Amino acid sequence: MLQYITATDFSSSQRLFHGRGHAYPDLAHVNVDWLAPVILITLYQEVEPSWLEKTAQKLNELVSACTSVQVQYRCRKMAPTEVLLGETIEHTIATEHGLKYNISLGKAQNSGLFLDMANGRKWLLDNAKDKNVLNLFAYTCPFSIAAIEGGAKQVVNIDISKSSLSKGRDNHRLNKHPLEKVKFAGVDIFKSNGRIKKYGPYDIIISDPPTLQFGSVNIERDYKKIIKKIPQWLKPGGEILLCLNSPDLSDDFIFEQVIEHCPECKFQEKITPPAVFKEAHQGKGLKVLRFKYLP
Repeated sequence: MLQYITATDFSSSQRLFHGRGHAYPDLAHVNVDWLAPVILITLYQEVEPSWLEKTAQKLNELVSACTSVQVQYRCRKMAPTEVLLGETIEHTIATEHGLKYNISLGKAQNSGLFLDMANGRKWLLDNAKDKNVLNLFAYTCPFSIAAIEGGAKQVVNIDISKSSLSKGRDNHRLNKHPLEKVKFAGVDIFKSNGRIKKYGPYDIIISDPPTLQFGSVNIERDYKKIIKKIPQWLKPGGEILLCLNSPDLSDDFIFEQVIEHCPECKFQEKITPPAVFKEAHQGKGLKVLRFKYLP
């Protein structure tokens, strides 16, 4: 696995190895992330302890700034995390495009920042100036951080999880952002049209939903509900990033939904993940498609 890691600059948080894309024989169960000063190995199936010990040692030698190598067992109930080498670190601060994000280790399945979306956040950082931005499925608000840093007039964060939004507020504080420009609404997106419209119309919408969230989201069933609302939420000439991270749904799924439910949205470009997110089969990884609303 080490021979496939080509990174030489460890100043920013990043994925070092992406096995889940099935591009590397016999390594589809392994991801490796750099969240300074922690290297996090994520396993989706059990491995030999000797392999894990040897890999941890080699990764520790690879990154001189590393002070902790940890493993998260996504193949086990509750996805427990163990320290393999070095310090026990449960919190660190990730950096990306000069911005900071609180990262939790060992407390939840996800750390707080999805590294495959780095280029989507960079697009928003570069295009948010003076814009009113709606951030759907905001999670810990990384898109909001990028938008405010990029000069957005306002960002409205919507997520059913109030605890995630609270972490998003902490992320804004970490970056010394003016909170008067940021709204947080812990509501169900599919039941809160009035709340969403209240702060619109918007210049930019970000829609980055989970594929499946028990009791609230089944994106194959529900994405059309968002796309149908675009004429109510988005200004003419406004832009929307429609994101999808289902391995079973391709770009075509989004295009079909847009053609059927909001054909006034015209495709502009596909924003691809960082090159390390190599996929053996096209369409299996993260999809980020940018459309412009031209009624």
